[in-house]
Amino acid sequence: MTGFKDHFSERAAAYAAHRPVYPRALVDFLSDVAPGRDLAWDCGCGSGQLSVLLADRFARVIATDASAEQISRATPHPKVSYRCAPAEASGLPPGTVDLAVAAQAAHWFDLAGYYAEVRRVARPGAALALVTYGLVEVEGDAASVVRDFFATVLGPYWPPERQYVDDGYQSLPFPFAEITAPALEIRAEWTLANFVGYVETVSAVRALEHSQGPAPLADFQRELADVWGPGGTARPVRWPLALRVGRV
Repeated sequence: MTGFKDHFSERAAAYAAHRPVYPRALVDFLSDVAPGRDLAWDCGCGSGQLSVLLADRFARVIATDASAEQISRATPHPKVSYRCAPAEASGLPPGTVDLAVAAQAAHWFDLAGYYAEVRRVARPGAALALVTYGLVEVEGDAASVVRDFFATVLGPYWPPERQYVDDGYQSLPFPFAEITAPALEIRAEWTLANFVGYVETVSAVRALEHSQGPAPLADFQRELADVWGPGGTARPVRWPLALRVGRV
């Protein structure tokens, strides 16, 4: 887990368009555990899926990502300042951050460097939250198609860091006094096009295509279309959230 492992820059536009939106309940919880609401630092922000929501609860949000392409696609917001910076060198002044959060990103970090940076920029009693979501869940006949694709077809192509996502970050080192987090999940109503657009942003899909070309993803899309329903049909989809939250 050292250095910047860039799995998403070449699909930054798709990432911005198709990654799911975090629930408001997550932002409410994070703002409640922070000692103040002046400044939140969203590290590994991608295209700002969580950053813009944090701006509803914090006076300022600094959102950083090591990918310049991701930053270029980030959702503008008057209270969010986007910066291209690695996790271990945010450029923030010391002792200023009320909340440090990394959503669907910490498993890519040099954690020792990131934690050192969190301690440097945190104000006394600041909160740190690592947020992740695992495999997407769908209902009905589509469920087995999705499970088989993610487990069997993509299985050999997941990067090793995926293990941390699969265990809800429980195996990540976390040297902070932990705060119990509520059970939360992302929910959406998606068409087949929405769902396939999301799948195309998954890190293992790029490796699969580099190895086998576009055919496996096309086969999955056809098989999924057979059970999804008529064109334009929206199905409920969900991602259970896992959090490691602590006091700095």
